[in-house]
Amino acid sequence: MKLKKIPISKPFFSKEEINEVKKVMQEGNLTNATFEGGKRVRELESLLCKFVGSQNAIALNSGTSALHASLLALGIGKDDDVLVPSFTFLATANAVVATGANPVFVDIKKSDYTIDPDDLEKKVTSRTKAVIPVHLYGHTADMKAISEIASKHSLHVIEDACQSLGSTYNGKQTGSMGEIGCFSFYASKVLTSGEGGAIVTNSKELADRIRMIRNHGMLEGYDTRIFGLNLRMTEISAAIAKVQMRKMKRMLQIRRKNAAMLTKLLHSRDIKLLHGPDIILPKESDESRYNWYLYTVAIENRDSVMKKLNSLGIGATVYYKTPVHRTPFYANSDLSLPNTEWAAAHVLSLPVHPLVSANDIKYIASTFMKIL
Repeated sequence: MKLKKIPISKPFFSKEEINEVKKVMQEGNLTNATFEGGKRVRELESLLCKFVGSQNAIALNSGTSALHASLLALGIGKDDDVLVPSFTFLATANAVVATGANPVFVDIKKSDYTIDPDDLEKKVTSRTKAVIPVHLYGHTADMKAISEIASKHSLHVIEDACQSLGSTYNGKQTGSMGEIGCFSFYASKVLTSGEGGAIVTNSKELADRIRMIRNHGMLEGYDTRIFGLNLRMTEISAAIAKVQMRKMKRMLQIRRKNAAMLTKLLHSRDIKLLHGPDIILPKESDESRYNWYLYTVAIENRDSVMKKLNSLGIGATVYYKTPVHRTPFYANSDLSLPNTEWAAAHVLSLPVHPLVSANDIKYIASTFMKIL
């Protein structure tokens, strides 16, 4: 019997994306170096503003570029400290280093793997200029507490919402609660353009600076006014993302349905008797509503469980086995982040993307329980 294959992620594409890309290629306008950007870039930005509830959106070529451009627009640079979690993809810290600033690593909460406000406040010094909370796995950070700390210490807040498009906190879309919000449209994300990203902000001044930054600091032709790079999104990428935006409601509904079904099956009496408190399932709070980008559990014997799941065709994956502060470039053996270290050793993500069927969810749950 052929082994079932269920990847951790897969783009939810149809003929609509293909046809839109064909139109771009036929027109021959593959990119646009003007301040406003190309036709499809502008269309995507308009759709993002409407979805997130932001006054401005700026499309870029990656989520990393979004983070980098945001820091540059806020004037973050040499001798500045930026507070970031270590339990995240390293782009968050890399963007800080790219400006000449220093990332200061903060521990997370075990409950949802997002930045711990208590540890955050302990790390604030006179050098601290900004905080980048990450809505990891689509889980929402405690923006109320983070915003209060930032206001108290006059810190900029840049939301790393790269994994959380469609997640909400107290009814507000992630990315809309800080000065700036950053999204990624990488191939595995809830909405994808292959590579791509975007920034949202209610500040026209910041939006205009970011539009220049994404285009070598230019406003009109070769008139560089501030430091910038080529961070532009192509018209092909925007064409794909534009179609994806129109499918967002449907894609989020399917993810939520899959996650709810998986939770129900894994909450069964059998698994509780078998594994007791050694397994922690993801859970929304009263304030949070997830996009279910990833369905992440915490479990003992994580690596052996993942290996068995993979051997049976289930693309269970670990994000992030090595915290940023333990990577060779950032290695800091003196730093104590106990919850981060615990999460890195225990988390395991399971597939719930829109191309996972109800039968797939049943197979994932039953296989998981058999392995336990």
